[in-house]
Amino acid sequence: MRAILVQPQLTPGALTELKNWLAISGPREDATLLALLQAAVAMCEAFTRQLPLECVCEETLPATHDWQTLVSCPVQAVTGAFALSPSGTRTPLAAGDYALDLAADGAARVRLLSPAVAGRIVAACTAGIAPDWDSLPAALRHGIIRLAAHNFRQRDSAGPLAAPPAAVAALWSTWRKLRLT
Repeated sequence: MRAILVQPQLTPGALTELKNWLAISGPREDATLLALLQAAVAMCEAFTRQLPLECVCEETLPATHDWQTLVSCPVQAVTGAFALSPSGTRTPLAAGDYALDLAADGAARVRLLSPAVAGRIVAACTAGIAPDWDSLPAALRHGIIRLAAHNFRQRDSAGPLAAPPAAVAALWSTWRKLRLT
């Protein structure tokens, strides 16, 4: 289970870019456009299996000695690990109580070394392809803008899309991480 503690900043950069794309100059639609941008960023992550913009995350995992891969990717840094008791109390784990494996592709794995930890653990990390909107690769940025604009124009239609439009998928496809199951 992952919780995003600090969301990426989409204002003013992404919001301004989307408003320019849609030729909107006033602030009346800002809240709607920001919500559509957040949904487009989430859809980008679901499609590529990578967080496009850096954010601070926590993942709750079973306490086990087996390697467990974090869902968040690409991980820039693991900032801490905690034992989580059944009552919800967190206790920081010492560096010798767990092991980390950060791969070159941004995948991160964690496992317990200490037999004394029971219940669950929480791994805190910073993950994302780019630290901010302006650093995001053009294909990802443009796909997010196009998807948000498409959803803005389709907001009164039958319902939400199950997949991004083909033009957006084409922009994101080179960033998509494939998994073997």
